Amino acid sequence: MTTAPSEYIRPGQKLPFLRRVRHHFHEILLTSPSLVWMFVFFILPTIIVFLLTFRPTTITGGIGEGWTLKTWSTISNPNYPAIVWRTIWLSFVATFLCIAISLPCAFALARTSNRWRSILVGLVILPFWTSFLIRVFAWRILLHPEGWVSKVLHQTYSIFGWQFSFLEPETQLLYNVFAVLLVMVYTYLPFAILPLYAAAEKFDFNLIEAGLDLGAKPLHVFLHIFIPGIRAGIFSAVMMVLIPSLGSYVIPDMVGGPNSEMIGSKIYQRAVPDRNLPHASALSALLMLGVLLPPGIGWLIYRKRHIGAVDTDVVAALDAPQKAQNFGNSGGRRRNGVRA
Repeated sequence: MTTAPSEYIRPGQKLPFLRRVRHHFHEILLTSPSLVWMFVFFILPTIIVFLLTFRPTTITGGIGEGWTLKTWSTISNPNYPAIVWRTIWLSFVATFLCIAISLPCAFALARTSNRWRSILVGLVILPFWTSFLIRVFAWRILLHPEGWVSKVLHQTYSIFGWQFSFLEPETQLLYNVFAVLLVMVYTYLPFAILPLYAAAEKFDFNLIEAGLDLGAKPLHVFLHIFIPGIRAGIFSAVMMVLIPSLGSYVIPDMVGGPNSEMIGSKIYQRAVPDRNLPHASALSALLMLGVLLPPGIGWLIYRKRHIGAVDTDVVAALDAPQKAQNFGNSGGRRRNGVRA
């Protein structure tokens, strides 16, 4: 019986780059349109934005000739730290609230019957049928001092001679950070529900029943069995909510006030009204670094745990049987002076 030379199977040794490319040639060929799309519409514009940060600004608002570091020196505006901090905590709180609301929703969607599941999923994606600006403007009308929500909460009620109201007369629902947070959660909630539902649909709910049969509390089963079982969906949902939240500028511009500006609002202000493209590019570069940092850390964690990553040792193990078969069919040809 012929066996393959030892050079075909080398446990613990990484495969060369060209060999990995040859092994995954068909996968690379299938994903090449997406790779070209990503390069043309993401990587190339990102490079252009970074290059614009080193160009001067003309008096008329255009891009000047030559290269300079002046843009990076003028980006240290004393107001920016407060705006950056507001952007970070609003984005993370909105992400946390969206995940906290979406987890029981995804659990319920995955457990319901097929008939009701289609209806409920349709209701989740129903807001996408309406323009994003119209939905945000609708919240502006609802939260306006003359809107019915504000009137109901400011209305004075009397029960058994005791008068009370939900809000003080001087409290405004619009033009503050809480209005921005509320509309952000409403806007990005479907982006959290859908990936969590996709992960929950593939979850083995027999594990839930086994945990309950063994005496575990329902909350304990939900936290320690269901949530770890859909961690890949949670990671996707966090990225789907956190990334657009960090770059949001329409929501704070329409329902927020002067004290509710986010970094996306400043980028718009520098790019359109001020026509200071290098300054806007510098702010965008900082925002992109902040946006790419969380998924980069998450990717490193998932790669370390062998989740969603291809390990070259596994590729070598899968590649070895085919090489051994080819070697056996060839009658044991000499390779590097070794004959089977």
